[in-house]
This record gives sequence, C-alpha cells and structure tokens, in this order.
Amino acid sequence: MSFCYFAFFRFPGDADRKVADADVSAIHSMLSKLPSLQRGLVHLPAPRSTPHHFQNDEPSPALGLQLYFADIEGIESHLAPTGALQALRARGIFPSLDDADMVQQQVMLTRRFPAPGRPTASAASYLVHYPGQPEDLNAWLAHYHAHHPGLMRGFPGIQEIELYTRVDWVGFVPGTRVNFFQRNKQVFANVKALSDAMQSSAITGMRADYHQFPPFSGGNVHYPMTTKDVEI
Repeated sequence: MSFCYFAFFRFPGDADRKVADADVSAIHSMLSKLPSLQRGLVHLPAPRSTPHHFQNDEPSPALGLQLYFADIEGIESHLAPTGALQALRARGIFPSLDDADMVQQQVMLTRRFPAPGRPTASAASYLVHYPGQPEDLNAWLAHYHAHHPGLMRGFPGIQEIELYTRVDWVGFVPGTRVNFFQRNKQVFANVKALSDAMQSSAITGMRADYHQFPPFSGGNVHYPMTTKDVEI
C-alpha cells in the first residue's frame, strides 16, 4: 500500500505556456532529495493536438507532480509549514512557476492493478479524475474496481494501471485543495502509443462500462501527459 500526493499547476489565461526546462530540471533535483520518497513522477502536457477520445476536455495542466510514499506521515512531513515541498510555492526558487497557480493538490490512496507491459522511466500517462460525487461512493468504487481495470488491460501497449481514492490529509503548501473521489492513470511508452490506444477498439468497452456506473455527478476529465521518473 502507498499514498500519492498530486499537485497540478496552470498559468492563468495561458493554457499553452510551459514551465522552463531549467525549472523542470531543478524540480527533479529537489524531489530526488526528499526523504522517504518511494517514487516521483513529473508530468508535462502532451501536445494539444494529440488525438484521443476526449479532446474537448480542458487542456492539460502545465505541470503535474505525483509523489509516492509508504505512509501518509511521510507526505505530511513535507507538506508541513516548514516542509520541503513549500519550495514549490516559494518565489524565485523555480522562477517560471512564480506566475503559475497550483490548481489542484490532493493526497490519495494508491491501488495498483497488473498491466501487460513493463514500466519505463520516460513514458506518457493518461491521467483521469472524477471531480463530482457519487450517490453511493461504496457502490460506485465497487463497480469501478471490479470492471474498469480489466477493460484498461485491453488497451494495446499499456504499461501501468493505477487507481486512486481519497483520504483525509494535513498540508500547508499554498494552493487549491481538491477532494476528487477517484483518479486513475494509464501509462504507455510514448505519446503516440497513448494516442493509438485511446483510439483503439478498447475504448468501446470502456465507454459502455462508463454508462453502467452507479449514479454520480461531475463527469470526468482526461489529461494526456508526458511523464518522467525522478531519479532517487
């Protein structure tokens, strides 16, 4: 079992603005030194033109972080008022982030499911979140966990499947806290493989199951991202 901290950044009014390469490298370096970090992922937006089934969704964020820890205390220590992750919002440390908004942050429980492929250090991720609320959370999660990961295994070239469910957490990094009830991540070798998978016949079964979900509000949102592991 592990817990995952999500943080996403956007530049207000400019969906195409990018985080400077030097700052991305500096973020990798900072994260590589976090005590008790099990795995760190840095997500950057795939090209806006990347074909996938949900291109009418909002644009992918300028930067996404996923930080995995064995226990929630490890995460919370870095989110404390004097914790290391305060650097993400301290002006001048990563200059190109000074004008960005942290539009989402959340700690969630990680649930891993077997996938046919082998994970790689650089890849492409399809990040999905459910921002609304089900009428019956237990029934919704039971259906999703029983059916959807097996359908995800049908995507050609899929390397990783993870689902995330919400937990209560303590943190003091400035930024918008969200309480999404579900996220998932599907990982492929590169953006083309992701795009091909999301236009394959496997999406038909996914959409059919979507319409069998127990009632819920808010829909879902899909972010195609390039992904690189932090070297720990």
